[in-house]
Amino acid sequence: MAALRDPDAISVAYEKIPGDGEPLLRSGLSLRHMRMIAALDDHGRVSAAAQVMNISQPAASRMIAEMEAVLAVKLCERLPRGVTLTPYGQALARRARSILLEMREADREILELKAGKGGSVFLGAVTAPAIELAVPAIREIRRLYPRIEITMQVETSNVLARELIASRHDFIIARIPDDLNPRLFESRVIGIEKACLIVRRGHPLASGKMVGLEETAAYDWVFQSGGSPLRQAMESNFLNRNIPLPDRILNTSSLLLTLVMVAQSDAIAPVSVQVAKFIQSADGLAGAIDVVHTEFDIEVRPYSLITVKNRVLSPAAKMLHDFILREVG
Repeated sequence: MAALRDPDAISVAYEKIPGDGEPLLRSGLSLRHMRMIAALDDHGRVSAAAQVMNISQPAASRMIAEMEAVLAVKLCERLPRGVTLTPYGQALARRARSILLEMREADREILELKAGKGGSVFLGAVTAPAIELAVPAIREIRRLYPRIEITMQVETSNVLARELIASRHDFIIARIPDDLNPRLFESRVIGIEKACLIVRRGHPLASGKMVGLEETAAYDWVFQSGGSPLRQAMESNFLNRNIPLPDRILNTSSLLLTLVMVAQSDAIAPVSVQVAKFIQSADGLAGAIDVVHTEFDIEVRPYSLITVKNRVLSPAAKMLHDFILREVG
């Protein structure tokens, strides 16, 4: 065990591991060496390689000697007119080109990130602003900067806020849940969500006449989970009118499952007005769904554009964030 505490012993033991490639990584070869071997391969003359590197010919010769000393192989053979790479030199030159290409790509990507023209953005949103604000902003970003990769999750505020804290999102359009400390976030109210009731086309409540809340209680309902603002707003309507809450409820956060249940049964579901308009419109799904004309309004508490306090947005994320603010107007 004493030998393993000796740095020299560690180095020797490590370098005896066959095929691990680490000795070359730790050898001191630099990007300048990579540029030199690639220039030699391109031009076949030390003087031309030196000119490409903007150094003197003796300095170029010293760099070649440094590489050969590190690798303990001859990289080039002198010819009457110029040089030719040995198989070792050709192998290093081939790898050097790959390394230099990756560095150029890294440089380009960093420049694009600084300019907001590249990179990735991770966004979360509740359904209404996802349709009304996020999608138009994403379309515009994609038109102007097609290299930006955007990932959007549509979920409840409870889920999105925790994903934001866990750094899985850059920012969200949602509401700060009651059980989380609001001091963790920077938020800006950007909209109020209005909701409506949807049913299948031909449903008894889709006759066009105004429907009272008590008329809906006998039907099956499709609700979001108990803590969602939309469900709380709907339940408040029942409680404030002393009408018993529906007995037959399917709980789901899936909009797709909600639409399937409504389309294939007499179930009722509260959804945002934006969702209902999209489902009904010719430019949207043009689906077989009707909106119930109700004697009451369903208003959900405002949603906000939310970031984590003191967390700096990347240039790409900041650009999408600002586009959404412009959509708000």
